[in-house]
Order: sequence, then structure tokens, then C-alpha cells
Amino acid sequence: MAQDIRELFKDDKIANEQMPKNHEARFLEKLDKALPQETSNKSSFGWMRIAASIVLLIGLSFGAYKMFQPNVKEGEKPVKIVKNNTVETKSLGDLSPGLKKVEDYYLASINLELSKIKYTAETKDLFDGYIEQLSELDKEYKRLSLELTESGPSELTVNALIDNLKLRLNLLYRLKSQLKELTPEEAGTEVVEKAA
Repeated sequence: MAQDIRELFKDDKIANEQMPKNHEARFLEKLDKALPQETSNKSSFGWMRIAASIVLLIGLSFGAYKMFQPNVKEGEKPVKIVKNNTVETKSLGDLSPGLKKVEDYYLASINLELSKIKYTAETKDLFDGYIEQLSELDKEYKRLSLELTESGPSELTVNALIDNLKLRLNLLYRLKSQLKELTPEEAGTEVVEKAA
């Protein structure tokens, strides 16, 4: 059923046929009904709508920025933003890698010594007294860390933080030695464990 189009044009009847008059006008009229053109009025205001949207977005962003920024008057210190009742503080590790090693060493030693201490009913009073002192030192360490965050690093603050860690570790060594004196049978088994 397929025909070659060249063969059709060779026939005289197709070659002599002409398009009806007003064919192009009727075709354009049907095309306009099926696909109406947008009015030029809409497209000329399109760029103005985009510009208005951008101006509105910038205005809202600036307003939100000003609204969520803490109110600070000239000459006053900015108010700290507290999240979940905690203030992010700097530690020794934030200042330098060397201080981070010192801080990590002391904190690891403190945790190791705490894990080695055996808590018994006979040593409860002694143990609780030392834990209370350690708690006070921990509060002081947090206060010093806050001072380090607010005022910036100073030699006095850094030395105070390191001394605090040393003091906590020394307290644990003293507690351990006093516990050995109270319970001499456990001291003998610990010496055997170290030798092995």
C-alpha cells in the first residue's frame, strides 16, 4: 500500500491542483482558536513581578535577621545565647594540639583511677568526701572554661585549668592510698595483679 511520493507528483492531476482561496487565513484563524496567544500586557509585567518578589524576599530576610539578633546597646557586652541551659565553652584542646594532649592525658588518668577504685560500705564516708571534693573541682573547671571562652586565652586561665586537672588526679591518688590502708587484704591482691 505504500506509494512513492515522487510517483504521485508525476501525475498531472495532483500537479495541477491548487489550494482553495483563503486557505491560509482559515488555517491561522483555526490555529488562534486552538492556541490563543498570550497578550503582550501580561509579559510586560512579568519582570516587575519577579523584581517585586525579590525585593519582598530581601526585606523579609533582613527583618528576620534583625528580629533574631540579640539586642545589644553600644558599650554593653553581648548577651550569651543559651541553648538547652548549656553554654558552649572552650577547652584546653581548642587552644592548641599540645594542650589537647595534656587535657586528654589528665582526663584519661582521672577516669582510669575512678574506674579502679572499689566502693564498699566500710569506705562509703571516705569515698563520698572525696567525690564531693572532686565535684567542687569539676564545677571550678567549668567556671574556668567559661572564663576562657569569654575572656579569651590567658596564661593564668590555662595554668589554672591544668592545675585543676592535676589536683583532681592527686585527690584520686590520695583516695586510693587511703583505701589501701583501710583494706590491706585488697592491697596485697593488687600488687600480685601488677606483677603479673
